[in-house]
This record gives sequence, structure tokens and C-alpha cells, in this order.
Amino acid sequence: MTMPLRITYHGLEGSEAIEGAIRERAEKLPQFFDRIQDCRVVVEVPHRSHKKGNQFQVKVDLVVPGEEMVVTKDVQAGHPHEDLFVVIRDAFDALERQLESYAAKQSGGARRHAALR
Repeated sequence: MTMPLRITYHGLEGSEAIEGAIRERAEKLPQFFDRIQDCRVVVEVPHRSHKKGNQFQVKVDLVVPGEEMVVTKDVQAGHPHEDLFVVIRDAFDALERQLESYAAKQSGGARRHAALR
């Protein structure tokens, strides 16, 4: 089963490199939980800075049964991410941790429920 993936850009042009990096990370998500219903990624440049260059924001919205997980990674005070690929990596790392925790809760609940029968 292929996971639905939608990528949207705001304030910048998409490229094959950006889309490839996002797809590569998104394709790994079913390893953590295989019943993903939807995945939306928004890549944007919220503020254009002539002194510091472009600073990026990546929002990943993942829908699984009974829950929606949203991770937003962007410029933090004093730590501007000027490399979009670093922001993509950080967003998907955070999402993988959430998804792993969700999957553990789901499987733990299923085991306890099965043991009660």
C-alpha cells in the first residue's frame, strides 16, 4: 500500500532535490507504523532576510487512525536554519519519534486487550 503524500510550497519554488528528500523520508514512515492514512508536507519561507539569507519552515501533518500528528520545524531564536535539508531532516526525525510512540501505545493496548479475553 502506498502512503498518500502531498507536498506544498509557499514562498519558494519546489525542486526535484527537495521533493526527493521529502519522499525519501516519508517512505520510511511505514516502518514505524504501517496504517498511515495521509501525509501532507508544507515547505515555506516565512520571512525573507537579506542579511541572513532564506530561513525555512517545514510542517508535516500525518493522519493515522484516531489521531493527527503535526510537526513544525522552523527558525529558532539564535539558531537560524538556512539549509532546507536540515529542517526537513529535523521535522521527520521528530515525526518518527511521535509515530514510534503512537505505535508502541497501539500495540501495547492491543496486547493488553487480547490478554483479557
